[in-house]
Amino acid sequence: MTTFVAYQGEPGAYSEIAAGRVGTPIPQRSFTDVFEAVAHGQAALGAVPLENSLGGTIHENYDLLLKYPVRIVAETYVTIEHCLLGLPGATIAAATQALSHPQALAQCDRFFAEHPHLEAVVAYDTAGSAKMVRAAGQPNRLAIASERAATHYELEILARNIASHAVNITRFAIIEKSLGSPENQISDSSVLSLQSSVLRKVTVVFRLRHETGSLYQTLRIFAEAGINLTKIESRPFREQAFEYVFYADFIEPENRELCAQTLAELKETVPFLHVLGSYGRIEN
Repeated sequence: MTTFVAYQGEPGAYSEIAAGRVGTPIPQRSFTDVFEAVAHGQAALGAVPLENSLGGTIHENYDLLLKYPVRIVAETYVTIEHCLLGLPGATIAAATQALSHPQALAQCDRFFAEHPHLEAVVAYDTAGSAKMVRAAGQPNRLAIASERAATHYELEILARNIASHAVNITRFAIIEKSLGSPENQISDSSVLSLQSSVLRKVTVVFRLRHETGSLYQTLRIFAEAGINLTKIESRPFREQAFEYVFYADFIEPENRELCAQTLAELKETVPFLHVLGSYGRIEN
């Protein structure tokens, strides 16, 4: 049985790589479309980027994780290797524009400084920029995208690894539709049967009371349980102005009862708790 995995972007996008690790990728126009496809059963899974080692958190997807009835069932890391692509016969010297997603353009700022004759032009997607260059048929327009995109759109690679920093990795969440309570998403996925790493994470969202020391009291729960928080970040709570929620990742203890007890204590301490999932890592 085919497992369809929704991802944002055109064929050849980095998100397609993540989606392809767990099933058959199906492209979507926007991140919202990915969540819609999963929530309404058009796709069994979705692959959405959560953070990049250079650009930081993709806040839109954290907000969508809270909005839609989904849970995280795995994570996977994709190495980003930006290439400069052009039509057959195109050259960097004769080109005038380089198209790509805004984040990709920013990650290649050193390349643009070394080639001031190239105008950085914003496109909706890295692979989408390759598609646009192929469709336009103009050798003066180049694209910044993956080697996979070059193959898919039959473009030549004019330069490889043009990002300003050698280490560029994006962390993706693999999501599926959730049927359970948002306060308990610890059970194993019924769809994702692939082998993932033994070391597991749990992602939670919570809101604090407006009381002195409320954040300290919340973090104390994890510390006293000996649980390692790997990330914590605040975001505006969209349902109420100037209220905030905290997204936190922690390593799930081998003793799952300890995890359950910690979450139960957390629930008693905060006015709002949403568990986004317990999951391992899918390797290349």
